[in-house]
Amino acid sequence: LLDLADRAARVGVERFVLDDGWFTGRRDDSAGLGDWHVDADVWPDGLHPLAERVRRLGMQFGLWMEPEMINPDSGLARAHPEWILQTGDRLPPPARRQQVLDLTNPGAYAHIKERLLALVTEYGLDFIKWDHNRDLVDAGSAVREGRASVHAQTLAVYRLLDELRAAHPRLEIESCSSGGARVDLGILERTDRVWASDCIDPVERQQIMRWTAQLVPPELVGSHIGAGRSHTTGRRHDLAFRAATAFFGHYGIEWDLTSLADAELDELAGWISLHKRHRRLLHTGTMVRLDDTPEGVRAHGVVAPDASEALYEIAVLDRPATWPPGLVRLAGIDRDTVYRVRPLVPVTSRGAAPPWLSGDAELPGSALAAAGIAVPPLFPDQSVLVHLEAVAARA
Repeated sequence: LLDLADRAARVGVERFVLDDGWFTGRRDDSAGLGDWHVDADVWPDGLHPLAERVRRLGMQFGLWMEPEMINPDSGLARAHPEWILQTGDRLPPPARRQQVLDLTNPGAYAHIKERLLALVTEYGLDFIKWDHNRDLVDAGSAVREGRASVHAQTLAVYRLLDELRAAHPRLEIESCSSGGARVDLGILERTDRVWASDCIDPVERQQIMRWTAQLVPPELVGSHIGAGRSHTTGRRHDLAFRAATAFFGHYGIEWDLTSLADAELDELAGWISLHKRHRRLLHTGTMVRLDDTPEGVRAHGVVAPDASEALYEIAVLDRPATWPPGLVRLAGIDRDTVYRVRPLVPVTSRGAAPPWLSGDAELPGSALAAAGIAVPPLFPDQSVLVHLEAVAARA
């Protein structure tokens, strides 16, 4: 982990989040949920050595937790079996070898609140990844004589989030629920970002981000660069496609940096630096969807509020029916402004390159909106980031 932190700082990471496995008895996913104490057998000095190294390197420090869940194999479940949501005569069907902690029970609520506040205070946490990995089935409460308690449980979770944020206003919280299973207005009022899906295959993410962003601003959606081989689909993709696909969201890395050679680390650092230079535009501009695209092509973009700048992604996901693929019209820009059009990063065209790919094109917004630009001939699962910058207003 110390090596990972060093490499993360080298490539420009700003926040280091320690995932599952840090708490008592958590050597696999069958035990420990509910026992939110740092495992002294694994961490004899607590998390302080790691947290201190992370902060010396200039990064924030965060923790993964699943506060609403409990493993039957945990000290908390053995001490308080009545704190598990159940109808009263049996436990709900097992899922992921865990059950749900009854936060409508004052004792359970107080216990989890104390643990959260203690951890945030002791380690000065900047961030919590708040997970929720099983459904509420047979979710009765002992304090309600086994009656259905999903609504009361939800209100208790909201209250817990509110009290935690009131005590630590600068704490950031991500909502994760087996991926994107809990992205609702109540959660969005109380958290700073959401995790859209555990699938970070860039082809799948093109679709996931498109429709999550139908309702949720992209800057609130965790969008990470994964490993070269996706753990959910087995597909392999170039770093450029993975990085460009994640570019428009809340950028992050979901990749073991200790497995990377220096050249890969340098390439990743370049993408992170590029994102930092453009994230003000990405996260304050107007999102536009370019749905009138050639077959096999997906495109979208962000335009600055004053239309002085724009950034689009054009992705080739399938072999187009025509070659070259065709045109994409760039919506959202000012038709009376002349723009310099260039690729944000160099792109290798797999055929005759359209003139704008050289970076020298200056075109009026009216032409870009009405006629568009040619999609570069690319292999499937490749994309280009198109940057527009106002040169002058047309006379």
